[in-house]
Amino acid sequence: MAYQLQLEGVSCNSCVNKIRRQIQQLDSDGDIQVDLETLQAQVNSRLALTEVIDTIAQLGYPASELQSKTSNRILLQLEGVSCNGCVNKIRQQIQQRDSDGDIQVDLDSLQAEVSSKLAEAEVLELIRALGYPAQVLEPSELTPLASCDSAGQDKLVPTTSVESPSAIPSPSIPIEAPASLTASVRDGSEPSIQLALSGLTCAACVSSVQKALDAVPGVDRAEINFANRTAQVMGSVTDAALIDAVIEAGYGAEAIQDPEQLERQQQQQRQQEMKEKRRNSLLALGLGLPMMAWGMAFGMAVETPTQQLGWGLVGLLTLLVMGFCGGHFFTGAWKTLRNRGANMDSLIALGTGSAWLYSMLVVLWPELLPAQSRGLYFEASALIIGLVNLGQVLELRARGQTQQAIRGLLDLQPKRARVLRDGIEQELAVELVQPGDLIRLRTGETVAVDGEVEQGDALLDESMLTGEPLPVAKTAGDAVAAGTMNTQGALLYRATRVGRDTVLAGIISMVQQAQNSKPPISRMADRVASVFVPVVILIALASAMLWWLLGPEPKAVYMLVSSVTVLIIACPCALGLATPISTMIGIGKAAELGVLIRNGDALQRASEITTLVLDKTGTLTQGRPDVVELELAESAESRQVLNLIHGLEKNSQHPLAAALNRYCDSQGVEPLDVQGFETLDGLGVRARTEAGESVLLGNRRLMQQQGIDLSPMAGVEQRWQQQAWTQVYLAYQGQLLAMVAITDPLREDAAPALQRLHRQGVKLVMLTGDNSASAEAVSQQLGIDEFQAELLPQHKLDYVAQLQQRGEVVAMVGDGINDAPALSLADVSFAIGSGTDVAIESADVALMHDSLDGLADAVELSRATLTNIRQNLWGAFIYNSIGIPIAAGLLFPLTGMLLNPVVAGLAMSLSSVTVVTNANRLRLFRVQRS
Repeated sequence: MAYQLQLEGVSCNSCVNKIRRQIQQLDSDGDIQVDLETLQAQVNSRLALTEVIDTIAQLGYPASELQSKTSNRILLQLEGVSCNGCVNKIRQQIQQRDSDGDIQVDLDSLQAEVSSKLAEAEVLELIRALGYPAQVLEPSELTPLASCDSAGQDKLVPTTSVESPSAIPSPSIPIEAPASLTASVRDGSEPSIQLALSGLTCAACVSSVQKALDAVPGVDRAEINFANRTAQVMGSVTDAALIDAVIEAGYGAEAIQDPEQLERQQQQQRQQEMKEKRRNSLLALGLGLPMMAWGMAFGMAVETPTQQLGWGLVGLLTLLVMGFCGGHFFTGAWKTLRNRGANMDSLIALGTGSAWLYSMLVVLWPELLPAQSRGLYFEASALIIGLVNLGQVLELRARGQTQQAIRGLLDLQPKRARVLRDGIEQELAVELVQPGDLIRLRTGETVAVDGEVEQGDALLDESMLTGEPLPVAKTAGDAVAAGTMNTQGALLYRATRVGRDTVLAGIISMVQQAQNSKPPISRMADRVASVFVPVVILIALASAMLWWLLGPEPKAVYMLVSSVTVLIIACPCALGLATPISTMIGIGKAAELGVLIRNGDALQRASEITTLVLDKTGTLTQGRPDVVELELAESAESRQVLNLIHGLEKNSQHPLAAALNRYCDSQGVEPLDVQGFETLDGLGVRARTEAGESVLLGNRRLMQQQGIDLSPMAGVEQRWQQQAWTQVYLAYQGQLLAMVAITDPLREDAAPALQRLHRQGVKLVMLTGDNSASAEAVSQQLGIDEFQAELLPQHKLDYVAQLQQRGEVVAMVGDGINDAPALSLADVSFAIGSGTDVAIESADVALMHDSLDGLADAVELSRATLTNIRQNLWGAFIYNSIGIPIAAGLLFPLTGMLLNPVVAGLAMSLSSVTVVTNANRLRLFRVQRS
C-alpha cells in the first residue's frame, strides 16, 4: 500500500534513513520518500496505516495522514509586476492562506497561472490588495505561437487530433524520471536559506558576519562564501531574523529566492561596482600622480605662508577625493568599529587618514616639528586609495569569471516552450508550464522541463548535464531532462517536473550549495583571518613606538611611514579569497565534467584518497547481465524450473533478477504464485509454493547455509567458475533443482579508467558477493590490486572499516542498495549515474554519466583544486609574512630606506588579484585521458 503522510521534526536524510530502517525491520520491502522542504512523505509498505504512523511516532517524529485536496488552475492578466521580487511577494501572500499554492508569471506578457485551493475571487482580492491589478483570462486568450504563412500574415498553429491533449490521456499518477538523472541531484541537505551579502571587503568581514549569523536562535550551521558574497544558513529560522543580524553587524543582506535571480543580481552589482571603482580609481590617481611628479621635481616644502596656503588647498582637495573616491573605506571602518571589530577598510582608513592628518599638521603648524620631519604625504593618501580601487576593479573582473559554470548551467534553461493546450500550440514562458502539459520539441530546440516522451523519435545531446559526448536516442516512454538539446528528430513529451523540481534546477542548487561550503583546509585561514586586522594594527603601533624610541632623526617621519606602510601592505583579502574562489571554480568545473561534488569536505577528501573500493556488478560490469546457460538436475523439468524462478524474481529490481526475468519471458513461461516471500541480504530469496513446499534461489553461500548438497553439479560449477560466470542455484524441498549461469560484460571504459587511477597512486580493491573464481578473473582482466569475494553487505562494511584502521583514506563506489552501508562509512563515497536512489543518496560524489572515467576525473580535479588552494594560501601567508616586516623597516639597516606607502598599496592590490588569477587557472583544467 502507498500512504501519503505529513511529518514533523524530520530535518535531514539521517532522519529519513532512521525511519526507513525502522519500517524495513517490520517490512523488508517497505520504503519511504520524504520531501525535506514540505515534510510530506510517501510510504510504500504492506503494514497498515496505523502501524506505519505508530512506527514513525516511536522514533520521535509525529506523523499524520495527508488529505489530498484539488487545486484550482486560474489564468490571470497582471499589471505592474516588474521583477521576480513582485512575483515572490504575490506567492508569499497566496501561501499565507494556502501553503501549497503557487503562481508562475511570464514577465514579458504579465500572464500568470495560479495553482491554489483558494477561490478565484479570493486570489484576485489578494493580488489586488498588493497593488497589482489583475483580471481573469480564458485559455484561448493566452499569448499563442505565431507563424507566418505564405502571405506573410500571422496565424495560429492548430494541432492534429493525434497531438491534442484530449487524444492522449494524462497519466493517473505522476511520471517518475529515471534514477540515472533525478536521484543524482536529490538534495540531501537540511532546509536552507540563501542570502546575498553586501559590504564585505575581507576575511575579517566574513568572520563578523559568521559570528552574527551563528548567534541567531535556530541557526544550526552558517556557511559564508566571500568569493561570491553569499551566505547559506541551515536551521529553523526566518529570512528576516538573519537579515536583521547581518545589518546589526554593519553589513547588508537580501534573501535569494532562485539561482537565476542570484546570478542576475550579482552580475548587475558587479557591473555597477566596477563602474564606480573605475571612476574612483581614475579620480584618485588623477590627483595623486601629478602630486607625486611635482614632489619628485620640485619638492614639497612648507617654508612660506604662500606655500602653506597652496598646500593647504591641496590638502583640502585631497580630503575631497578621499571622501568621494574612498568614502566606502571610511564608512566601512566606522561600521565595524561600532560593532567592536576591524577589517580591511579599517587598515586603509587608518593608513590614509594618518598620512593626511600628519600632512595637514605640517601645513598648519610646521613649527611644532623639526625641519627634517616636515614631509607631506597627500599624494600617498590619494595614490593608495586610487590603487586599492584599481585592484578591486581587477579583482571584480577576475571574480566574475569564476561564475562561468553556474552561468553555463543557467543558460541551458530555455525561456519559452511550445505547449499544446486545448488543441492549440502556444508558445509560453517556461514558468507557466505545468506537470501534465504536452510540449512539442523540434530539431535544434532545448528541452524546457523534465518529461516523458509520448510520441516521436529523436537524438538528444545530454553532454551539458552528464558529460557524455554521444547523443542519446529517445523514443516513446523515455525520460527527457530540461537543458538537453534535440540534435535530430522531433518529439511530443509530457511535462513531469517543472520549475525547481527539474534535474537541471537540482544540479544548479547542488552546485551552488557545494560552492558555498568550505573544505577543512580553510579552517586555519579562517582562524588567522579572524584576528588578522587587530594584530596588524598592533604591529603598526609597535613599529611606530620602536621608531620613536630607537630610530634616527627624523623620528616622526620614520614613525609615520613605517606604521602607515604596515597598515596598507597587510592584505586580509587574499586570505579570505584563497579557499572559496578555488572551491567555487573546482566544483563548477566538476559539474561541467558531469561530476557533482556535494560539499567542500568531499572535495578535499577526494584529493587524499589512497584506496578505492569497488563493487563488481553494475559498477565494473555493464549492469545488464544475461543468462547464458541453464543446467537441470536429473529429476527436474525445464518449464517447472523457469516457473519457479520467474515467480521468485518477478518483483525484484536486482540486475541478476532482471536477467532471470528476461530469460523466463523469452521462454514464454508464466510466473508461479509463491507465498511467504523473503529477501535474504547478500544471499538470495526464500519462499513457499501454494502447496507449502520450500523454494530457495540464490548464491552458493545460501545453499551451504541451508545444507543443500551441491555435489551432483560440481563439474558444471567448476566449468562455469573457470569462465567467470556468475552462478545462481535453485533448491526445491531441500534438493538442488537447477543452476543458472549469468554473465555481465565488463564496461568498455573500466580498464582505461582504472589504469588512470593507478597512475594517480590509488590502490584498487574489489568487494563482491560473487564467487571467488569470477572475482579473480575480473581482477586479473582489470589489473585490480586486491579482491574479496562472496561477501555479505556487513562484510563490505567491516572491510572498509579495516582499511580505515590501517590509516587508508578510503573511497567507495557502488550502485546497489547493498552498497549503501559501506558507502556511508567510506571517507568518500561515489555513486554512478545508473545507480539506485539509496546508493546515490548515500554518496558524497555523484557521477551524472554512466562511466567510470568520472572516478578518475573527480580524483584528478580534486587534487588540482586542493593544490590550487594551497598555492593561494601559501602565497597569501608568505606575502603577509614578508611584506609586513619589510614595511615595518626590517631592511632599513641594509638599505637606509623605508618602503614607500604607495608601493605598499600597489602590492596589496596586486596580492588579491594574484590569488583570483591563480584560482582562475582551474578553468583551463583538462582531464588527462589516454
